[in-house]
Amino acid sequence: MKTFKSLRMLTAVAAAATLALTATGCGVTSSSSDPSASGSAASGPLEGLRIMVPNTPGGGYDTTARVAAQVMDDAAIASNLEVFNLAGAGGTVGLARIVNEKGNGDLGMLMGLGVVGASYTNESEAKLTETTPIAKLIEEPGAIMVPKDSPYKTIDDLVAAWKKDPGKLSVGGGSSPGGPDHLLPMQLAEAVGIDPKDVNFVSYDGGGDLLPAILGNKLDFAASGAGEYMQQIEEGSVRVLATSGEERLEGVDSPTLQESDIDLVFSNWRGLVAPPEISDEDKAKWTEAVTKMHDSEEWQTALETNGWTDAFMTGDEFSTFLTEQDERVATVLKTLGLA
Repeated sequence: MKTFKSLRMLTAVAAAATLALTATGCGVTSSSSDPSASGSAASGPLEGLRIMVPNTPGGGYDTTARVAAQVMDDAAIASNLEVFNLAGAGGTVGLARIVNEKGNGDLGMLMGLGVVGASYTNESEAKLTETTPIAKLIEEPGAIMVPKDSPYKTIDDLVAAWKKDPGKLSVGGGSSPGGPDHLLPMQLAEAVGIDPKDVNFVSYDGGGDLLPAILGNKLDFAASGAGEYMQQIEEGSVRVLATSGEERLEGVDSPTLQESDIDLVFSNWRGLVAPPEISDEDKAKWTEAVTKMHDSEEWQTALETNGWTDAFMTGDEFSTFLTEQDERVATVLKTLGLA
């Protein structure tokens, strides 16, 4: 098991996760240089767009992509936008596909910090810096969760048992080492006085794979974003002991870590990228589409429903940030022996 060795390095990676993103925008392939002739709002909803999800159905990327597609359809921004899954290796199978789709202006990929870390921990030849950044969409705090019949009723109960025998308790996450679901429990361990190298972390390829492990009592606890488990949280099959944001998560009756006297704040983010070398018209159309989606009432409702924080950004700033984050995460993971 690969683990973190210092709070300084953990904090550096966490800072990379919470920095703002930027994007250069993308859209649908067109032979015309006139945006209105290539599928802008003036000529009706965009057709033929696809969004790839680089992990299994039911996870955070999957949920975000499908909600975005539904909103764009409801708001007549894009018609019949297809969402499909290509899971594997922490998202790097999908990353390789998007990088190899040079010039394909119809294709986008939902991504986030987990793919950045996985590209190094899985020694992927493809890198996010090769893609065309589109937009940062959301931020989301993490949640410390247990199955409904867990003996741990509060975060204090869990921490007390964890500190007694750190290696005995298993913690699962829906990302590879270096991803957000890995960073959160490692930083939590540091914050409560546990050496991260003693943490028994079990990696799953997305929330869709993690959920059955939680429900099946295969883990002592899990660390992930609460948004993709809201149905199970509301029905009581999953209990949230604490969330990692600065404020309580709406719709989740649980304290923050800070409220529980644990000095830790952590947030993840998700965004959209497109293949390399797409046309300027395609960039403009993707950017226009996601901007209109963001501005719609349907998207604002989706943010509230899923417990997501609006973190929308497009333009050159996103591209610059993605490059900086890639470099920072790579440096930290190599220093820690995780890449």
